[in-house]
Amino acid sequence: MMNGLRALALALCLLPTALRAQETVPSRLSLEQAIDLARAENPNFRQARNDAGLADWDVRQAYSAFFPQVTASGGVQWQGTGEQQLGSLTLGDLGFGNQPSYYSSSYRLGLTYSLDWRTLKGPAQAKSNRRVTDAQIRASEANLVSQVTNAYLEVLRRQEALRITGLQLENSDNNLRLAQAQLQVGAVTGIDVGQAEVQVGRSRVTLLQSQNGLETARMRLLQQLGQSMGQDFEVTTTFPLSEPTWDMETLEAMAVSGNPTLASRRDSRESADIGVSIARSSYMPTLSLSTAWSGFTREASSTDFQVAQAQAQIASSIAQCINTNDLYSRLANPLPPLDCSRFTFTDTQRQRIIDQNNQFPFAFARSPLTVSLQVSVPIFQGLGRERNLEAARLQRDDLTEQVREQEIALQADIAIGLANARTAYQSALLEESNRVLSDQQLRLARERYQLGEITFVDLVDAQTVLAQAEADRLNAIFAYHDLVTTLEALVGAPLRQ
Repeated sequence: MMNGLRALALALCLLPTALRAQETVPSRLSLEQAIDLARAENPNFRQARNDAGLADWDVRQAYSAFFPQVTASGGVQWQGTGEQQLGSLTLGDLGFGNQPSYYSSSYRLGLTYSLDWRTLKGPAQAKSNRRVTDAQIRASEANLVSQVTNAYLEVLRRQEALRITGLQLENSDNNLRLAQAQLQVGAVTGIDVGQAEVQVGRSRVTLLQSQNGLETARMRLLQQLGQSMGQDFEVTTTFPLSEPTWDMETLEAMAVSGNPTLASRRDSRESADIGVSIARSSYMPTLSLSTAWSGFTREASSTDFQVAQAQAQIASSIAQCINTNDLYSRLANPLPPLDCSRFTFTDTQRQRIIDQNNQFPFAFARSPLTVSLQVSVPIFQGLGRERNLEAARLQRDDLTEQVREQEIALQADIAIGLANARTAYQSALLEESNRVLSDQQLRLARERYQLGEITFVDLVDAQTVLAQAEADRLNAIFAYHDLVTTLEALVGAPLRQ
């Protein structure tokens, strides 16, 4: 019973999430809407976008290094009764036996400020790293847009393939009816009808596979959008076949300012410059300032020991006074005696001892304020500084070469992509012509088959040629759109309306 209730509670918790995902995908989904959904829901992109928050905190932390560090501490302590050893002696040996237990408390407020070259360059480096993170997020977003576009195109490709497969099944049905009619008039044998039935069966298998391919493509698109499976939608954006009129110089200029990978490497190169400056900070002096405010209390559990000490001191003073008077009386010319009655232990003194002992836990006695200023200059620390500085320089040089490598690669990829797109466009036009010719040939083959001039095998061959022409046309058109999508990812901007 309890397991059933837990399962029901879990289902109720998950239900709002599922309903939210189903409501998010519209029934008519355009490419722009798909990209917006992916930006909001794709798990991988959301992870990359979360890095921006950490980069912002790195900048705040870099600025916080200019503020002093403040620490506060406090505590209480209890010390039990008993003999305490001071070196080889004890307090009892010194006449301080019967020590009571003590309660003590203390506090400390410390302030430390340190400043060096690394701290001064910290905000600049943190900002540079944040620009690198932003560029990486833009690169991840560009990759997401490319993946969503490809998945969207794949759905359109599969839809068109399903339409073509349906036409092939329709042609196969027509061929079957034509063969049956020819059999009834005695123009052909039953072999032609059997071959036509086999052709219909194959077309149905191909149609089934095309339907599965379309469903698979739709699920892959939902996966890119970060949505749950089983949602029904219709893709509405069309991709007309248009001649690529872009020129190399325009695309290169767009890529220089818009390619996110190149921007990320350039920002990394700028961050490496700051890294070299920070590596030199190990040769710079460091300024340190510190101060602290502190206080303490100490209270005995019993004032009897302190009162006894005070009484002992009074008794010692009286005894010394009597001895002094005795000495004065033995002189040849005796001196006036001292008044020993002035040494008395009064109730007022006893109360003062009790009041002074009443300190725990908040009657703090302030410790003297201390302030220290220190300047340290590194002289020799092995070869670690030299090695770190050289490593920072090499990293900067490597990033410089990576920027140059990316620029050359962009030029090559854009030139190749533009040439391939132009070729794919021309190929698509030719494949369209081939499809028209193949369709004409199929109609002519049907007429000749009805007249008995060709065999059913020739008719099937004409249909196979048309099916191949349809497939080649479809592949050529979407190969062109795939190449344009790749070019858009390279230049970092859309090239199609």
